[in-house]
Amino acid sequence: MFAKDELVRHPQYGIGNVMADMGITVVVRFEQKIEECAKEDLTLVPSLFQRMEKDEWDIPLEVVNRIQAEAIRSINDAWGIFARSRIELLPHQLWVCRQVNRDWPTRWLVADDVGLGKTIEAGLILTPLLANEKVKRLLIICPASLVGQWQERLCTMFDIRAAIYVTQADTKNTGFWETSNQVIASLQTLRLDRQDRHKRLLESDPWDLLIVDEAHHLNADEQQGQTFGYQLIRKLEKNGRVNSMLFFTGTPHRGKDFGFLSLLRLLRPDMFSTDISLEKQLLSLQKLMIRNNKYNVTDLTGKRLFQEPNVSSETYEYSGAEQRFYNMLSNFIMMGMAYASGLIDCRAVMLVLISMQKLASSSVAAIRRAIRGRLGRIQQSREKLQNLREQMRRYEDFEQMQDDDEMAKIEENIVTISSELRLVENEEPALQKLLNAAEAVKKETKINKILEVLETRFQDRSVLFFTEYKATQSLLMSALIRRFGDECVTFINGDERADDVILSDGNAVTRYKSKKEAEREFNSGKARFLVSTEAGGEGIDLQENCYTLIHVDMPWNPMRMHQRVGRLNRYGQTKCVDVLSLRNPATVETRVWDKLNEKIERINTAFTQVMNEPEDMLQLVLGMTSPTFLRKIFTEGSQKGAENLSDWFDEESATFGGENVVNTVRELVGNVNKFDFRQVSDLIPRADLEDLRPFFETALTLNGRRVMKEEGGIRFRTPDDWKVGPGIRQRYSDMIFDRKDRSENASKRLLGVGHKIIDQAIKQAKDRSAAIATIPDQILPHPIIVFRIIERVTDPVKPDVIVGVKVQEMEGEKMLKDWQLLKYLNTLPLRRNFMRENSLSPEDMEKARTALSESEAFLKKRLDDLKLGFRVPDIEILAVLWPICFPEI
Repeated sequence: MFAKDELVRHPQYGIGNVMADMGITVVVRFEQKIEECAKEDLTLVPSLFQRMEKDEWDIPLEVVNRIQAEAIRSINDAWGIFARSRIELLPHQLWVCRQVNRDWPTRWLVADDVGLGKTIEAGLILTPLLANEKVKRLLIICPASLVGQWQERLCTMFDIRAAIYVTQADTKNTGFWETSNQVIASLQTLRLDRQDRHKRLLESDPWDLLIVDEAHHLNADEQQGQTFGYQLIRKLEKNGRVNSMLFFTGTPHRGKDFGFLSLLRLLRPDMFSTDISLEKQLLSLQKLMIRNNKYNVTDLTGKRLFQEPNVSSETYEYSGAEQRFYNMLSNFIMMGMAYASGLIDCRAVMLVLISMQKLASSSVAAIRRAIRGRLGRIQQSREKLQNLREQMRRYEDFEQMQDDDEMAKIEENIVTISSELRLVENEEPALQKLLNAAEAVKKETKINKILEVLETRFQDRSVLFFTEYKATQSLLMSALIRRFGDECVTFINGDERADDVILSDGNAVTRYKSKKEAEREFNSGKARFLVSTEAGGEGIDLQENCYTLIHVDMPWNPMRMHQRVGRLNRYGQTKCVDVLSLRNPATVETRVWDKLNEKIERINTAFTQVMNEPEDMLQLVLGMTSPTFLRKIFTEGSQKGAENLSDWFDEESATFGGENVVNTVRELVGNVNKFDFRQVSDLIPRADLEDLRPFFETALTLNGRRVMKEEGGIRFRTPDDWKVGPGIRQRYSDMIFDRKDRSENASKRLLGVGHKIIDQAIKQAKDRSAAIATIPDQILPHPIIVFRIIERVTDPVKPDVIVGVKVQEMEGEKMLKDWQLLKYLNTLPLRRNFMRENSLSPEDMEKARTALSESEAFLKKRLDDLKLGFRVPDIEILAVLWPICFPEI
């Protein structure tokens, strides 16, 4: 018969406390769970107080090593700080990890500003969950363009290896979902229920954690209903296939309260309803939504990390030939719009005309290529309209998904492939005149202005360029090569090829480059310039060697510009980012942009008047703005004369950033969870991977293994007891604890929680029963009593916390948080050979018992200082280190 609170050991779950003896079975509370175990599988473990009565106490090194392991697990479960990320971890990222991992199951919406490191936050959150096996099955759903980035970053930064979902691997005979436990899938692919895909997904084992990136694509509308992506997540939730969920999006509110509440309801149907106004549910946001603003995050000293970019513009004027072409094209587009109004395929014709307008605002080269292609198609054959209608459907779909690169591809191609449509009466002669005028433009003044700026304001700088279209990309690359040499520039686009690039010898070539190759060449300084389409607008970091961005053309959606700047203005940037746009006052597009910028400035002014602290709210405001509204502003604005534009714009944009939007954004920001260094600075652990080294070397010593110091790190043979499962090698060399190391293969040599060898060392040390030891007072001047704090309420489950109390006779007790305890133990000058024998019990046992009792009472009074958020905390004594007089060591 086991008594309540007795310690028992289970071969699988380790040491736990008896809750109830049921006869044949026993209910036991282990560290992370409560289990009903067969009585025959349990062995009684003497309590700490029983063992204190013995003449011999435990081996000191084993006790210290166990405490170190318990402290490491406690720190990492809360903060993820010992994850194997190869970049310095920031306080706001650690704080996000702590917020998300405090409860299990967990449900959160993380709406951080662009550039704050969402994949790092995800990795920090995942590392402890995978290490303590709370998460065994992981499903990540994201836009198709980000699938590769998620896989690559989780692997290289955290050694989390997830398979990419491909439809070919998912058939009724392959059992993909049964055999794949960590999967990254494209939302565009997985949302469509083809060939019983969803049936197999729903019949597979539940997912411990579902992560959705760019979660605003899970949209629901009162009139149009739910998107396929929303329906998929709802099916998973409704059928009990998901335990915990984590959503990431920088724009959670898309302008309609119903859609926002629907997203929140996906996460917490028990907390949010679409039938109740958002205003009445705002107070619940703190339990669900996190948002950190770029300009409020800090380093560990409280210094703000980001500066607002320095935004400026350069003005240029068209040459005579450019102006003639622009005027001819504007007339052509106006005639086309009038002509289209009476056609069945009016929308299709309008899309072609809009695409021509956008191409021309990028460069003459871009529209010239499109016109030439269209004329060729018209002269060769009449294509059927079905292809065009499909392209239109895809365009509208991509617009809703905000897939900017795919939209730009269609805009470049649609002028050519829509040859079956007539844009105006007598189109072919009109197009030929346009083409002749375009070919008369031998030099583009915009490109010349860029070259001038590179040799004056931005001399000797690395520069990142953004354009929407590949033809403009090739034009600019050719100009840069002509001025600065063949190897000066690299590029990024969705096709990983750039056509018609003219080298310094005059030959036109096609260049091929992967996104990762281009990123590496630019960040290393091998290429001074990088010219990117919107394919480089997300999922890529370019701040290592560059702080200058030039918008070659201005996208019609300001959100794209925000994302472009985010490639440089992100963590790791050491300088103020310069952002330059090019404007031609003679064009309608520039005049519309000027009006839009004036409106955005007024919106920002409105926020400064109602917010307690200034924040950049533009991303949230733009997220609440329909892409079709912005398209309308530019399309219809081009038909307005200069004298009518201002009044027309003010009328059309009255709701953009209006009072309702300002109030909604203010209320959202005011009610969400956010990082505040002043409030959490005392809680953030001042620890890093190097603090694992003493524990790990002690663990090797206890296993009879020597640690050999090498120039590149440490070398050791793996203890036999650690050779569990695949992926553990017999020997390791050049292993490091420095996440800043940039030497060859550093990511593979970096040790941290999540590395199998570290996880085995922690598991072995935690499973030890050693709990009490005496240490010479020359090494340990004050007793250390170690406690485990648990939450007795198990729904939700909260991770246990380790705390130490240093007993000082003169100064009184001092509480040591888990990270302070680890650091203190790491500083003790342990003599490892001496400390591997059983220690003697102290002579004054009564003093030791009193110290334990008083330390526990002291800790109970100080629990609130830890800000654990436990409803019913319980304190258990875990270990004792007691100093004794020992004249000879």
